[in-house]
This record gives sequence, C-alpha cells and structure tokens, in this order.
Amino acid sequence: MGQECILEFALKPDFAFIHAGTGDREGNLRYRRTARNFNHVMATAATVTIAEVEELVEPGTMVPEDIHTPGIYVQRVVVVPRVTYRVSID
Repeated sequence: MGQECILEFALKPDFAFIHAGTGDREGNLRYRRTARNFNHVMATAATVTIAEVEELVEPGTMVPEDIHTPGIYVQRVVVVPRVTYRVSID
C-alpha cells in the first residue's frame, strides 16, 4: 500500500521484418539459432509481418512440431538465399 509502480505498455508495431531459415508459401516459419529469441514475438505483435526466408519449401512438407511461427501471423514471404562469405587471411 502506498507504493509507486511503473506501468509499461505493450509494444504494438505496425511492421515486423523477420528472418527465418525455412518457410513455406503459407507463411509457416522455422527459425535457426538465435533467431528463435524474438522473431516469433515480433511476428505475433505486429500488424503486418514480412518474413525473409532462406529456403522456401512446399506447404505441408514441414513437420508441424518444427513450425515456430504459424502462417496466420505472416502476411508476406520473401525468398533471400543465404549469403556465404569467403574470408581470406593474408
């Protein structure tokens, strides 16, 4: 009683740009490594979610237990192949 508290309001972004390792045309996404930390949270919070996927597979080929974000939260899917860098040591 009589204790001051801080109220923090929830984040409601208009757009979320997220990256996934694998996805399908329906928007189901599977993340790799540390992408699992915040991508699914942002996808569910945003009004419009745009997902960049490295590998696009046919709908129904992903095992349902491996889907981290269901397609209902994703409005756009863009395929961007994984970039590999060659490091030369001189």
